[in-house]
Amino acid sequence: MQKLQKAARNNQHVVRLLVIMVCWLIFMAITRFQKFYTFLNFQTIASQFPEFGLMSLGVMLCMITGGIDLSCVGVANLTSILMAMLMTKLAGGADASLGGGWFPVIFLLAMAIGALCGLFSGFLVSRIRIPPILATLGVNELLSGVCIVLTDGAAYSSFPKDMTNALSANIGGVVPVRLLVFIVAAVAVWFMLERTTYGLKLHLLGTSEKVAVYSGLKTNRLLLRTYMTSGILSSLGGLMMLATYASARADYGSQYTLQTILIVVLGGVSPNGGKGRISGVILAIFVLKLLESGINRFQNMSSYYISLIWGGVLILAMMLDYFTSNKRVRS
Repeated sequence: MQKLQKAARNNQHVVRLLVIMVCWLIFMAITRFQKFYTFLNFQTIASQFPEFGLMSLGVMLCMITGGIDLSCVGVANLTSILMAMLMTKLAGGADASLGGGWFPVIFLLAMAIGALCGLFSGFLVSRIRIPPILATLGVNELLSGVCIVLTDGAAYSSFPKDMTNALSANIGGVVPVRLLVFIVAAVAVWFMLERTTYGLKLHLLGTSEKVAVYSGLKTNRLLLRTYMTSGILSSLGGLMMLATYASARADYGSQYTLQTILIVVLGGVSPNGGKGRISGVILAIFVLKLLESGINRFQNMSSYYISLIWGGVLILAMMLDYFTSNKRVRS
């Protein structure tokens, strides 16, 4: 019993999310059972959340260091646009077939674009010493501007759909391919945080940069690696967006910036850095998507209210984190 109580105290964000999820599932069972509890609905949820879920994993890593990455949407849109244009060039036209042999190349090039964008953000944060919130916000605006120039502000939809169709498919008619991509990325991030010294260094840097420096950590290199990883995850999110919309545009996923921050904070990652686990973030992704899917089942409630709800939940989550932290300090 004492072990369970100790585990609950150490993972109170996870417990809180589990309570919210159970209450919401019960509420939906009472009010909208036939519309919510369908195989198609849960399959749709599993295929939609990977695009912002991947970005959330990158934001989580940056927030653990005491920073933040607000460039994730810009990186995702730039990647999707460039990859759509590249696929058109490789196939020799929008109506031509690309061929499955190019899929690994597209993935690697997309990740390379994300890595370069992340390195640029990391350079501004670690070398130029620009505050992360300003550096990544500036990078996001820069990349969004590049996207507008490339597309003239219009949606780019004339490209071979071989890869987007493959990513939109369901294995055995059940498991979405995009879900598998998210699982592979989540396992890789979990391994980095829990099974390598990288995770320990990341938490130490977020707890106290001075202590990290005095401990002999190469903080600049660590920040570069972290923002580069965030960029790679955002680029993968961009490929998932390309599969979702079957087109690319400069302003797709604009609401994901708020959602990723909300997910990370709800998942127990401290905005001040030094604290956070991937289990809480993944659970927060599920909870948020279940909430959004449930809200959409109420026809008399406008989808515009969702952003209002997310903003309120984010403020509430940060207030709970603040009071919880103060209570621990006093005790």
